[in-house]
Amino acid sequence: MSRTVHCHFYDKEAEGLEFQIYPGDLGKRIYDNISKEAWSEWQKRQTMLINEHKLNMMDPEARQFLEERMQAYLFDRKEPEIEGYTPPTK
Repeated sequence: MSRTVHCHFYDKEAEGLEFQIYPGDLGKRIYDNISKEAWSEWQKRQTMLINEHKLNMMDPEARQFLEERMQAYLFDRKEPEIEGYTPPTK
């Protein structure tokens, strides 16, 4: 049986993540407030950011860069700037 959360990103009840996928307090906040669907959308943006900026995920600065964009995307609905990408209109 899947768990349900009130997804902060979509502002609706939706299927929640199965386990805490990110460490620390931020991971707990994501687990409690972000749906699987919203997390999946973030993962697509994350991949584009890593590729566009040629980020080395062993670099703490690159991880910090992504974490900041992740928080802004998931909790403030701020689209990351990705060259050549236009988010779909609603």
